[in-house]
Amino acid sequence: MPKMKTHRGAAKRFKVTGSGKFMKNKAYKSHILEKKSSKRKRKLRHAEVVSKAEAKRIRKMLALG
Repeated sequence: MPKMKTHRGAAKRFKVTGSGKFMKNKAYKSHILEKKSSKRKRKLRHAEVVSKAEAKRIRKMLALG
């Protein structure tokens, strides 16, 4: 059986933390920013941990087992 290839789109979007969790950037920060409040835009800056349900799929896409 050949090795699993890494899903390159997923590799660019997710980072693995030291403890093995996945971090992702939040959506809705690319355009139409005038109508969004400063508070909302500020909260979108920070990355967040992916839910456990999604982490299983991401692990497969990144060929980590």
